[in-house]
Amino acid sequence: MFKRLLVANRGEVAVRIARACRALGIAPVGVASEADLGASWIQAFDEVVCIGPASAAMSYLDAGRLVQAALQTRCSALHPGWGFLAENARFAALCAQHGLVFVGPRPGQMELMGAKTPAKRAMRAVGLALIPGSEEPLPDLESALRCAREIGFPVLLKADSGGGGRGMRRCTSEVELREAFASARAEAEAAFGDGALYLERYLTGGRHVEVQVLCDHFGQGIHVGERECSVQRKHQKLLEESPSPALAPAQRAELGAAALRAALALGYTSAGTVEFLRASDGELYFMEMNTRLQVEHPVSELVSGLDIAALQIRIAANERLPLAQSEVALRGHAIETRINAEDPEHDFRPSPGTLRAFELPTDLGPGTVRVETHLVAGDTVSPHYDSLLAKVIAHAETRELAIDTLLRALSAARIEGVATTVPLHRAVLASEAFRAGRYDTSAIPGWPPARAHARARI
Repeated sequence: MFKRLLVANRGEVAVRIARACRALGIAPVGVASEADLGASWIQAFDEVVCIGPASAAMSYLDAGRLVQAALQTRCSALHPGWGFLAENARFAALCAQHGLVFVGPRPGQMELMGAKTPAKRAMRAVGLALIPGSEEPLPDLESALRCAREIGFPVLLKADSGGGGRGMRRCTSEVELREAFASARAEAEAAFGDGALYLERYLTGGRHVEVQVLCDHFGQGIHVGERECSVQRKHQKLLEESPSPALAPAQRAELGAAALRAALALGYTSAGTVEFLRASDGELYFMEMNTRLQVEHPVSELVSGLDIAALQIRIAANERLPLAQSEVALRGHAIETRINAEDPEHDFRPSPGTLRAFELPTDLGPGTVRVETHLVAGDTVSPHYDSLLAKVIAHAETRELAIDTLLRALSAARIEGVATTVPLHRAVLASEAFRAGRYDTSAIPGWPPARAHARARI
């Protein structure tokens, strides 16, 4: 096992990885930009290296500075967390060139899954169904128009080298496709350094379902069930739950087994997430694979009892997975809400500032509550980085009890100094559509709420 590990990230994810390191007897070393040096979260580390100014491009996205920080602090491994350089194959290769173990898959695996059309070809070859669309990146607008005519409108333009909704456009006609192509390409180029686009049929009423997998270097792997991630805003997840209320037990078992088979067939190693779109007719189509630890991994940890972050590090240290699929026991229901410093009443306007109060209770029942955060009262929410304040995750025997547990926790939350998305999450959890499990990616259930029904039902 490693003695010292550099966490090449910041905030909540950095604190989470530091905790996994300590559970394994590893000394965590952190990095911080000049803007983060006074933050309370850096106290989670044995040592912290300043890696540059506030600009992410000159600090958390500077691969050379991160590798240098690891080497000068005598770390033998580096964990990228999520975001920033977590899925950058060149960064992983640079770590290897300097004798550092990158906690994640091999660079070749990251590169294969990083571009969407090669990933889709690979997953088709191992038996997963694909959404009808272009076989290769689209060289020009005319190619996009021909493909759209073949598969039928509406269609989605997507960036081949990225995600998170950047470079994505929904088009219901040739006119809209003509108008959207150039701007989507420019946005993809600006976000990912690659303007390549591909096209898929837009599936009305689709649901985003993903499977957590873990594979070691000895050909063994497990899946940890699925997560439903359909509550989104502009393709950014707001709430996740496991198991998905949309899947029957037989389909759930089949999906998990298929995702794991695909990952093993590709020789994948580390933690990863195989993502699917469930059509309104129940058909499941492969979308992409995220070659990293996911923001929402605590949902799967609570239903399985596993420490996925620690298992990912153990795999990187060339250890065998300590359990087989038959030993993975999934119990109860878990739901996670991402609490952001944003004002949902005003188009999710960012709300940086100082936290005058920051209380998220965990002991109100009827189930259990876990809070993942890097903040305490008095901390400043920086305008330079992600607006995530905390993840609040509830676990209970049933979905209904998990919803009620989370509503109790959020209703008692006290956050002052910044606007937050807590009101949105309470409205979602209280809505009839969410409680009945009848929702998809097209709208946020219960939001905006009718004022007469905005109060949470607890």
